[in-house]
Amino acid sequence: MSLKSNKFIPVNEPVVTSSDAKSVYETVKSGWISSTGNKINEFEKQLAKITKRKFCCCVSSGTAALEIAMKSLNINKKSEVIMPTFTIISNANAIIKSFAKPVLIDSDPVTWNIKIEDIEKKISKKTKAIMLPHIYGFPNNMDKILKICKKYSLYLIEDAAEMIGQKFRGKPCGSFGDISTFSFYANKHITTGEGGALFTNDKKLYEKFRELRNLSFGKKERFNHDDLSWNYRFTNIQASIGLSQLKRLSKIVKRKREIGKLYNQYLKNCKNIFIQPNKLNYADNIYWVYGVLLKDKLRNKKKIIQKELLKNNIETRPFFWPMHKQKIFNQMGLFKNEKHPVAENLSKNGFYLPSGLGLKNNQIKYISKILIKIITKFY
Repeated sequence: MSLKSNKFIPVNEPVVTSSDAKSVYETVKSGWISSTGNKINEFEKQLAKITKRKFCCCVSSGTAALEIAMKSLNINKKSEVIMPTFTIISNANAIIKSFAKPVLIDSDPVTWNIKIEDIEKKISKKTKAIMLPHIYGFPNNMDKILKICKKYSLYLIEDAAEMIGQKFRGKPCGSFGDISTFSFYANKHITTGEGGALFTNDKKLYEKFRELRNLSFGKKERFNHDDLSWNYRFTNIQASIGLSQLKRLSKIVKRKREIGKLYNQYLKNCKNIFIQPNKLNYADNIYWVYGVLLKDKLRNKKKIIQKELLKNNIETRPFFWPMHKQKIFNQMGLFKNEKHPVAENLSKNGFYLPSGLGLKNNQIKYISKILIKIITKFY
């Protein structure tokens, strides 16, 4: 392969097969295209089985799932919820919309998840829950997290948006929280375009999920509503895509791990970058994205390197921007003078390479070769 690709390589491109399209066509033809239909029930049952949970409720997005989780647990004004600063803004938004206070924790330098050692330092009498996203490839160490939750009687909202098919010590992500959530956005392992889900073993919580996703219509008088809630419904069309994709979940996870291992093989001797290992003692990396963290001589060279990669038709994406550095939260007066050095370094010097399911092995080799060629200039 020449050192110039004629084809643009996106950071992610969802794979929608002819089987997926056929499932959608059959659903559309049936007329059950909205938020009522047996495909939704079937999809929820299969998701519950995968995560070993009693109940699953599908909703319009992973963000919607987090907001429903907060309201279902009655976490509101004068309450605090612990979360990592290095994550998607949806986590903080769900807490703030519930009038609770997000309490931020720095990141672990290897897994990029929440720094567990710092959690207990931030627990107060107002702390009601831990909102715990698994970040990028590795799950959090759930043994330690569950021990803290039990010790302080805290709810656990497990955000497994990026982790369908991932396991911690053989137990599926999405099975640990009082409430757990998934996302089915286009860049996830299983996609329905948009969409999300909540999981629990508590029947009352499950019933609350179903009310809150559908405007909390009255039980006696339909249009005399029981609560303030939202239209966060999931459609039968989305469920038909999800059911089709679930059939190949094990192949999807296998391929994502192959992509990550190939990158590691090509980049293992590359100076001045940190790449995550293929496995830890409690989990194999699922490589939802393939992240590169610049270090030493490459610090603060991220934008230059990304620009050079783009010139070679390679798209990249920056890491999450930490919550304590968010423009909107600074305008709101939140997180004043907070410092979380690991998260700040990740956001300033981290980006991820193309890792979509449609990526070819020769493209992985090409991307790695170009990246090495670019960063060698800085030695």
